[in-house]
Amino acid sequence: MSRLSSLLFTCTITAFASGPLAAQTCGGDVASFKAGLVTEAVARGISQSTAQAYLQSVTIDPNVIAADRRQGVFQRDFIDFSRRLISQNRIDNARRNADRYNAVFDRIEASYGVPRGVLLAFWAFETDFGAVQGDFNTANALFTLAHDCRRPELFRPQNFAAMTLFERGDLDPRTTTGAWAGEIGMVQMLPEDIIENGVDGDGDGHITLKTSAPDALMSGGRMLQSLGWQAGQPWMHEIVLPDGLDLRLTGLDTEMSVQSWSDMGIRGRNGPLGSANLPASVLLPMGRNGPAFLVYPNFRVYFEWNQSLVYVTTAAYFGTRIMGAPVYDPGNPDPGLSSEEMRALQTRLVTRGYDVGGIDGILGEKTREAVQAEQERLGLPPDAWPTRDLLNRL
Repeated sequence: MSRLSSLLFTCTITAFASGPLAAQTCGGDVASFKAGLVTEAVARGISQSTAQAYLQSVTIDPNVIAADRRQGVFQRDFIDFSRRLISQNRIDNARRNADRYNAVFDRIEASYGVPRGVLLAFWAFETDFGAVQGDFNTANALFTLAHDCRRPELFRPQNFAAMTLFERGDLDPRTTTGAWAGEIGMVQMLPEDIIENGVDGDGDGHITLKTSAPDALMSGGRMLQSLGWQAGQPWMHEIVLPDGLDLRLTGLDTEMSVQSWSDMGIRGRNGPLGSANLPASVLLPMGRNGPAFLVYPNFRVYFEWNQSLVYVTTAAYFGTRIMGAPVYDPGNPDPGLSSEEMRALQTRLVTRGYDVGGIDGILGEKTREAVQAEQERLGLPPDAWPTRDLLNRL
């Protein structure tokens, strides 16, 4: 579910994108496709012998295509999703790893400003602290997804980054394994991200994200900093909503200062909020009767890692739990929609002119914004949580 996952259920493209070379950009004969990759690799400064050696054993993996087409995890609501991902065992393991790698986390916080809870949550969700890193051949996965014509502009460059890692001795196209989408290591990073943000955390001269926790954690911290993480700033606080709050102001498309929210009566459920001038948004992942959070600019950095709102909210919340926050108040939200009902809702919203980001059964931010607008139009509480009542009225 790493940064590449942010694009796996939202991107649509034309089958054949124009490229800098007259090479076959996707699909077609595999041998010709490989030849095109070699030509482009050389143009990018990679030696022909390296490119050919890297591609020699690479082949199409139909299991990668099947995994790409089979994504339903993001259709769950926040309470269901978070309870499935956050177990007491994961909390205990997070705290044990925090102690074990205390010195590494101190270095990360000093160098990149990323708190340990944030990285521990990613580490837990991505690979269960390195225990489950995926058994797909990485080179085959990247090659397959570049050849497939759904998103070649995303995956084709990753093949050249993987060749560079191969040339450095940090990736073996025959033996390196990882996630089905080509991500590698304990925090699941793509080859381009490894090249741009990889850190030799243990000082052995190599960046080995599969076997070295210091390398993986330092690299993840550096990547989050490069994506805009602000040192010393919070990312999320659970809040209590006042009676009569204007629900039209909730949602990630509205930002106001913490002081402005406080003046409206919003309070932290478990302690003080961020500094008065810090911009923030009120996030109600399951509507006005469910959990409520105030989220800050650092929360938005999570979307550079993964664009699924339910994943981002769960990862951010788990980071606060690891840092000592109690279990959130689930409230008593109205029942949500099934995936079939969500698709029906999205279809009806599209017919009314809304861009919902695709009819996929997933409650993403664009669908939430459309829901909120229709709730306001129909005189319903505009909390962006779709219900059967809204579906029926539409």
